[in-house]
Amino acid sequence: DMVRDREQWYATRPDYMQRMTERSRRYLFHIVEEIELRNMPMELALLPFIESAFNPQAVSSARAAGMWQFMPATGESFDLKQNAFRDDRRDVLASTRAALDYLQQLHGRFGDWHLALAAYNWGQGNVNRAITRNQRQGLPTGYTDINMPLETRMYVPKLQAVKNILARPQDFNTTLPLIGNHPFFDTVTLLRDMDVDLIARLAEVDEKDFRVLNPSLRQPVVMAAGTPHVLLPWDNAIIFQRNLQQYTGPLASWTAWVVPSTMTAAQAAAKVGMSEKELRAVNNIPPRMRVRAGSSLLVPRTEKRNGDVPVHVADNGQLSLQPELVNGRNTITVRKGDTLSGLARRHGVSVAKLASWNRISVKAPLKVGQRLALHTPQRATQARSSSAKKVVSGSARKTVKGKPTASKTRVAATGK
Repeated sequence: DMVRDREQWYATRPDYMQRMTERSRRYLFHIVEEIELRNMPMELALLPFIESAFNPQAVSSARAAGMWQFMPATGESFDLKQNAFRDDRRDVLASTRAALDYLQQLHGRFGDWHLALAAYNWGQGNVNRAITRNQRQGLPTGYTDINMPLETRMYVPKLQAVKNILARPQDFNTTLPLIGNHPFFDTVTLLRDMDVDLIARLAEVDEKDFRVLNPSLRQPVVMAAGTPHVLLPWDNAIIFQRNLQQYTGPLASWTAWVVPSTMTAAQAAAKVGMSEKELRAVNNIPPRMRVRAGSSLLVPRTEKRNGDVPVHVADNGQLSLQPELVNGRNTITVRKGDTLSGLARRHGVSVAKLASWNRISVKAPLKVGQRLALHTPQRATQARSSSAKKVVSGSARKTVKGKPTASKTRVAATGK
């Protein structure tokens, strides 16, 4: 009954099915090959239909990302790098390898593909606890027997429904695009850092199409030490190799700079010879935030900074921020015996600054009861929290449009 319910849902949304299937044709041949090599159930090749509608840029409200929807911690446990320069949860090859590794691991633990899929969606700890509860009560422990959230309950039926529609589209009055039984892309090895726009130009493809095949890349440059392989449409990979052999210009106009000490974005921009606005935009630095020592920033290449990015930076570069110090305005009342120098010393500021804030001479006499302005440094905690809230809420809204879910809230558990 649940499968028929989901079949009806998909069948009454032909445009959605068309978009999903059209999107899948770039990646499906590779996934099928990998599943065949591992002798896994071929239905698993359709799982990205359920997870992300085959959108490698999909981000859920629980921060799961990519075609296979890995949570940050689960991605890290399967060696999917997530740093300032790339997010391998979106990488077509890396995320597929990790997803199939994870599914095999779950199958080895539960001995059942339906339970493995439930654990992929809900988290293996949750599935294990649900099984244990049933065992204690002497109840069966299959997929349809254990107590689970509605989204997980509908997870396998959705996969089965998509399989049925793709196998017999005529039975559901559905027309699907033809997906050729041949590779859509080829893997190209990079020996040096290269600008994304140069790769696209040499391959004679639109940069947007290049990024669709290489969605893990966050920056305008590909760092060969961290991303030694890129994907190109099959025919364009040959074109790229031919054009690269004839190309004599610079390969990269960007490199990574590790910030030596904590500084403002303006100070960092001045050191690397770019505008503060451009530095903030390229490195996604919010307003009123300082860049902490050890952060890795993308900056233009110069004669002094002209080398390829080393592997430890390409794999582990992080952007670490702290709130800027801002001046809080207070007032102090002059008491008997107070002097400008004494007040400055008491409040930890210079006499010159205290005088300038109040537009008086450093030697000006003070009167009892006189009120003076005092600017004290304080962390911009309010600015930081508002900026952070803006960033988080912005990413949380990037949910997969049209994705059928049985519940409105995604379960933020291990594995999903």
